[in-house]
Order: sequence, then C-alpha cells, then structure tokens
Amino acid sequence: MRREEIELLAPAGSYEGFEAAIGAGADAVYVGGAAFGARAYAKNFGEEELLRAIDTAHIHGRKLYLTVNTLLKNRELSEQLYDYLLPYYKEGLDAVIVQDMGVFKMIREMFPGMHLHASTQMTVTGPEGMKFLEEQGASRVVTARELSLEEIRRMHETSPIEIESFIHGALCYSYSGQCLMSSILGGRSGNRGRCAQPCRLPYQTALCCGENGRRSEKRKAQELCPLSLKDISTIEILPQILEAGVTSLKIEGRMKQPGYTAGVTSVYRKYLDLLFEKGAENYRVAEEDKRYLLDLFNRGGSCTGYYQMQNGPSMMAFSNEKKTGDVSPVLRKKKEKIQGTFILFPGSPAILDVSCRGIHGSASVGEVQYAQNQPLTEERIRSQMEKLGNTEYEWENLEIQMDENIFIPMKMLNEARREALESLENELLKPYKREENNGKKRLSEDAGRKADSPKQKNLPIYISCEEKSTALALYKREGIHGMYLNADAMEVCLDDCVSRGMEMYLSLPHIMRGEMPRELLTRIREWMD
Repeated sequence: MRREEIELLAPAGSYEGFEAAIGAGADAVYVGGAAFGARAYAKNFGEEELLRAIDTAHIHGRKLYLTVNTLLKNRELSEQLYDYLLPYYKEGLDAVIVQDMGVFKMIREMFPGMHLHASTQMTVTGPEGMKFLEEQGASRVVTARELSLEEIRRMHETSPIEIESFIHGALCYSYSGQCLMSSILGGRSGNRGRCAQPCRLPYQTALCCGENGRRSEKRKAQELCPLSLKDISTIEILPQILEAGVTSLKIEGRMKQPGYTAGVTSVYRKYLDLLFEKGAENYRVAEEDKRYLLDLFNRGGSCTGYYQMQNGPSMMAFSNEKKTGDVSPVLRKKKEKIQGTFILFPGSPAILDVSCRGIHGSASVGEVQYAQNQPLTEERIRSQMEKLGNTEYEWENLEIQMDENIFIPMKMLNEARREALESLENELLKPYKREENNGKKRLSEDAGRKADSPKQKNLPIYISCEEKSTALALYKREGIHGMYLNADAMEVCLDDCVSRGMEMYLSLPHIMRGEMPRELLTRIREWMD
C-alpha cells in the first residue's frame, strides 16, 4: 500500500480545532455544521467558517468532510437539506458523512459528484453491507467500531471502495447508531446528535442470588460506572490495521479541545510516516509517546478496542474520571510555501508572479518610477514583500529583478502582493468549485407530485411484533393487513396468517456479524415456498 493512499483523518469541533488538525499533519478533517451533525453540543461551524475551512483545506492540498450523520425528518429532507448543503457543494466540499439512507439517496441525486461516506452510525458490520453501499454509490464505508481486524479484512476483500476506521478516541458501549438509552432515559436522542452519554454515569449494581431471584446490593452508585469504556489507542497496531485494508485512519473527538486534536494528530502523523519509512518489521512505539497520548486524555488507561479481541473487562474503565497529564501541545498554523518573481523597472508596471505546487498567480499594478532622491533598495522592498501576515503562505524563495534607481510607493507593493496572492488562491481553488445543477428543480417537482397525489382513506394496518406471545395475541384480530415478525414468531404464525390473506414480512436481526446462519437461510427458503 502506497503512502499517498493512506489518510490520517482528524476531528474539529471548531475552526481553531480545524487549524490545529491541519497544522499537526492531518490529511483530512471532518467537521459538523450548523445542522444535522451527531455532535449537536459541539461549537460546530457557521456557514462562513465552513466555507473558509473548505478553501483553506484545499489551499494546503487537504480534504474536508461534513457530518450529516443524524436521522432526518421528512420536512427536513424536503425543505432544509438542499439549501443547507448547496453553498458547501459549490465551494468544493469533498464528502458528506451520512447515516440516514433517505439523506444518502437525496444527496446522491441532488448533488452529483459529491462523495458519500457511510457513517459508522449505519453499523456496517460485514461484506454484504459493504457491497450494498457500493451499489448505492458510496465511495467509502466507516466501519462499525465493534469489528475485528479479520472482519474488516473480509469487507476489504469483498469491495474496492475505501474503508475508514477509528484508531483513537472514545468507544460507545452499544453499537453506534443503535443505542436508544439516552432517548429512553432522558428524551435526548443520539440519532439526533444529542446523546447525554448515560453509559458514562454511575449506577447501583445488584447481584442475583439463587433460584428465588433475591438481589443483594453489590456496589453503590457513586462507586461504579459499569458501562463506561476506556478510550481506544491503536498506535501500536497501526501496521495490522493498514494490512487489514483500512485506508482512512480516523481520530475521534469533535467535542475535545484544539490542543487534544493537535497532540493526538501529531503523534499518529509521526508514526504513520515512520511506518512507511522503516517498514512494519521495524515499527516500534516509544514509551514516552504512549505516555503522552495517555496524558492528553484517558479514562482509566486505554485499550486497542475490538480489533484484536471481542468483549472483556480490560476494555472497561468502570469510572468516568477524565484524566490528563502535564502536557501542553503546540498549536501550529500550516503555511504553504510559495515562490515568487518580482519585476521592477522604470516605465513599466510592477509585475509579481507567485507559484505554489506548480500553480501560478500574478499581478501587474501601477508604474515604477525613476527615483528623484533616494532610490529604494532591494532589502527595503524584500522586507515589505515578506509581510504575509495571517495568510496561508510563507515565502520559500522571492527573486527580485529591479533597476538600481527606482521608486515605488509602499502602497503599490502591498497591492501587488495582495492581488498576486488572490490570483494564486483563485487558481488553487478553481478545480474544486462546482456549479449549481437542477437539483432544486427536481426537488420541487417531486414535492409537487406528492402534493397532487390523491389522499388515501382507510389505510391498511401493519403491525410489528418482537415477541412471539405478542404475535399470537394479535394475528387473528380483524383489520390487520400484514405483520412484521422475527423468525421465532414467523414459525408459528405464517400458515394461519397466509390462509387469512395477510402479508407477511420477516424482521431480520438489527446486527448481523459474519455469515447468515444456515439454519435460518433454510427456514427462510421454506417460508418463501
């Protein structure tokens, strides 16, 4: 696998976090905007900030991805999503991270050319899900965090699309996207970006003793967080993760401070570069760097997650104590190196050409004069031109070609520098820009067709039963048109229901790891017949 095929992907919950990630060596950054992101309580990006971040990422040859990874309501899909994404699409947003299949389908239709990444919230756990999303037009799948390296390897062998996996940061107790605990306990849905993290809270635990089911208190609530996991840190197993087929190494932490982002990203950048430089056989991680990652943030240590094991007590923190050490990561602002040629001869305009990665921008301003008194020196001109301020650039080389007896106002020097940099920036960003298509028109047409469709009366009733006893209590009721049942309930209800003219649908498990059980496949074939 070539170095340029591997991406280090860092989080940013604010513009400061974005700059920290780019400065620390991230190849790409994922952020949340003002809506539809799974971190509703992060600072997140306003429209102007996000547009600036897209441009800044592209100036430095990096990528920016936007999270639209919550479940949307019908009104949000039809009235808000298109207008929300349009400015970012036109600016050149590299990809959208999506959980909701309705959102996925709409973005694919309304914004052709936009890459779609299937969020970890989709809980993709195997080759069949990978192939399905490839067929739907996904360019990347973010694997469920609960997968082993072997499961990821099988997904990679099944489909050519990119695989993105988490390498550092928090773990969920449940499968991502499937936990309803926050919703049930507090009315704050994780699938709407508002998870209250009840898995991090202390609970009173009890031990059942004997057949009579008597319970005896084991620990008090304030002593134990029985659902709280350690964060993952995979710095020691990076070679194995890449060997399994992962091409995007994702750091979790949009709720963290910029210093955390900078610190973690810089360590993984260091070791990713070392891995490609020295090879997997010589890959070693220094103890001080492992300690540094723990000092940045930890909950009772760290673990390598599910990559090399299933479940186990070594993954558990059993507390929500957030620990940090005495570390102060340096926040660096990335500067792009530019080269320039400045031509100054009397009777001609001041001409400045600047270039970056082989792309040029230029400016031609005013007219250079002969000096009446004291001519400008090259040193004075260079000193003025090197004032690049808070731009994204720094001079690698500036060649000045000039007559010895010239005068030019400082204002004109500033103007030449500003216009040349604007010209360069326009050229750097031009390949990323997109034109608005007819997506809005199609959206309006679809809405019109739905509005014109006749209102249906007496809609048929369908019921879903997760327990066999519930299905048996309901299937003979009048007025039920169809049933959704699991395998056990289908076994006992199918014949009677079909004889009554009902539609029958099999509800498969929410999560399927590995191959479909042969016994279940056999039963399904019999039911189909």
